[in-house]
Amino acid sequence: MLKVYLFRLLFLALFLYQLPVQAQQKKAVELEDLFASNYFNPTGVYGIDWMQKGKYYTAMSSDDQSDRQLIKKYDITTGEEIAVLFDNTKIQGWVSSQPFVFSDYHLGPDQDNILLANELESIYRRSTKAYYYLYNIKTKEIKQIHEGDKISYATFSPDGKKIAYVRQNNMYYTLVDDIKEIAITDNGKFNHIINGSTDWVYEEEFSFAKAFFWSPDSEKIAFYTFNESEVKEYNMQVWGPLYPEDYKFKYPKAGEKNSLVAIRIFDLEHQETLDLKISDDHDIYIPRVFWTNDPSMLAVIKLNRLQNHLQLYHTNADNGDLKLVLEEKSETYVDIDYNDEYIYLENGKGFVTTNEQSGYKHLYHYDLEGNLVTQITHGNWEVDDFYGIDQKRKIAYFTSTEESPLERHLYTIKLNGKSKTQLSKKNGNISANFSPDFSYYIASFTAVDEPMLVTLHKAPSGKQIKVLEDNARLKQRLANHTMGKKSFFSFDTEDGTSLGAFMIKPHNFDPSKKYPVIMYVYGGPGSQVVLNNWGGQRDMYHHYLTQHDFIVVGVDNRGTGGRGKAFKHKTYAQLGKYETMDQLSGARYLAGLPYVDEDKIGIWGWSYGGYMSSLAIFDGAEELAAAIAVAPVTNWRFYDTIYTERYLKTPQLNPDGYDAWSPITHAYKLEDDYLLIHGTGDDNVHFQNAVELQNALIAANKQFDSFFYPNRAHGISGGITRYHLYSMMTNFWLEKLKNN
Repeated sequence: MLKVYLFRLLFLALFLYQLPVQAQQKKAVELEDLFASNYFNPTGVYGIDWMQKGKYYTAMSSDDQSDRQLIKKYDITTGEEIAVLFDNTKIQGWVSSQPFVFSDYHLGPDQDNILLANELESIYRRSTKAYYYLYNIKTKEIKQIHEGDKISYATFSPDGKKIAYVRQNNMYYTLVDDIKEIAITDNGKFNHIINGSTDWVYEEEFSFAKAFFWSPDSEKIAFYTFNESEVKEYNMQVWGPLYPEDYKFKYPKAGEKNSLVAIRIFDLEHQETLDLKISDDHDIYIPRVFWTNDPSMLAVIKLNRLQNHLQLYHTNADNGDLKLVLEEKSETYVDIDYNDEYIYLENGKGFVTTNEQSGYKHLYHYDLEGNLVTQITHGNWEVDDFYGIDQKRKIAYFTSTEESPLERHLYTIKLNGKSKTQLSKKNGNISANFSPDFSYYIASFTAVDEPMLVTLHKAPSGKQIKVLEDNARLKQRLANHTMGKKSFFSFDTEDGTSLGAFMIKPHNFDPSKKYPVIMYVYGGPGSQVVLNNWGGQRDMYHHYLTQHDFIVVGVDNRGTGGRGKAFKHKTYAQLGKYETMDQLSGARYLAGLPYVDEDKIGIWGWSYGGYMSSLAIFDGAEELAAAIAVAPVTNWRFYDTIYTERYLKTPQLNPDGYDAWSPITHAYKLEDDYLLIHGTGDDNVHFQNAVELQNALIAANKQFDSFFYPNRAHGISGGITRYHLYSMMTNFWLEKLKNN
């Protein structure tokens, strides 16, 4: 009996001794965790809407275990929840047996009403339609804005008394107190006339879909009208029915006709529409329209077709008179990106905007006549996001690359260019959401070791009030898994150009071993993959690959962002040339490292990155062993007017720029393993790109692998599609770079 007791005691001691060891054993990252669940997805603070009455903000909240959704009101000074403004389980007038579920909301200026989007449906990248409902916070009653088909972009007027929206390509508005549809236009027609929304190419390349704007006094609505009757249609087959269906939409390819664009102003009091005459030349772009502080003055930006001449006009909203205020010209292109802002100062003190005229994107203050008052920021670094101006304190808020092209930090500066103060201190990338009076902001911060940190701050001091989300649970999950270490480095190309790069090594890296390398590339104009931020699912996939003893590397070639105009515009009129040279130079640099197997270097990319990986494998037979291209552009003649002509001019003016660095042109050089992947329902980079490249490879008698995803769009998603895609890519890498 004593022996049995001693045996049990010894067993227990050994078990207890092993517990700390077992507790320290880390799990491998699995593809199912990345793409079949939200296991490694960070949590943010969603649906933030600042309240104008008092120091409060609102945010969406939901219960993962049920369909309950809330909109909560928070005290800015403490960050504490003080009220529930909306509870989808407590609605007066909702008669459906199904719970009311919303995807988006907007609080009315009077703080008494909320606009809620139900059954929100994506159309293209930014365009949506939904059933919109108006909810009264006091009475808890809800009523539908329009009964019948879905509508788009329901928006309160500044006084909160009216709501404008788009339905079936026409503009409408209604009164909040009397939901009755009033038509502004009646000529809208699918694939012909669009009112109040953008056409496909404006949405994709100028980064907006809602194309109407309330005047500050709520008395007028400025809106776009697109006549796309002469734009050629692209035809996508939708697979599934016994006889596949056609989906045709207007898509202007490089060198082809664009929509005719008009700006119109509707006067609600007189029920009249004023058509603005922006230009005698109709082959132009109007990338931005916005009201100034004066309700009778509309600002309109015009670009020529080649996008190297920008003009800012001030327009009299009562009679349509235009006045040219500001011009900017470039030998390459004038960059219009999603975060461009023109902020008008109170009391007619002019406006503040950004441009690249110094060689770097900076802030400039102009008077209303377009005369330069002062260049606010200076230096060999870039302003990234311009968040706006605290008019009371006369200070601007922006993020920039001053610390490093790999990072974005938040700053404040006086409009006279003095007293620049850095508000963010931690190494990484920050974005901010400011209250309307710029007294507070919510910061979202990420770094390679910080998935998402959301904090509430006082402005302009930057003092932190509260942590809103720290993703502690996700960080613990990450700590329990074998993760490679991501580091940053730079190297010089053969012509002396310094390029930035990242590297992820296996967690058990042994410098005496030889590792295969997978390069990840995007490489498009103004983009960056080399950033000190949390890279999301794709970065986690790269960590997953390191568990199979791959090293993963990313290089930012010439043409990418964060390093000034000369570096970014280097690729103008010859996309693909310098980018490919730089990626192959990166492969040669890696091949020279003692722990890299020089015969097993691969490259992959998506979209522009697929274009790059295709060119690299075709031109880099000596440097690369394998490549994957997902949804690549294979000839820029197949892509849209705005993006392509901005960087290449038109095919008529620059045919060699289109063909010299087309993967189709270089397909005959393929000597290594190549996997081409595309979705047949890609409305952006059409499946046509994959078809024509395959034709060229077949004509050259080249063997390759290919896979198509039926009806999948550019993001190739839906159900377990992503899991399937990344599983296939992993198997390709294992077969071509590990098992050969």
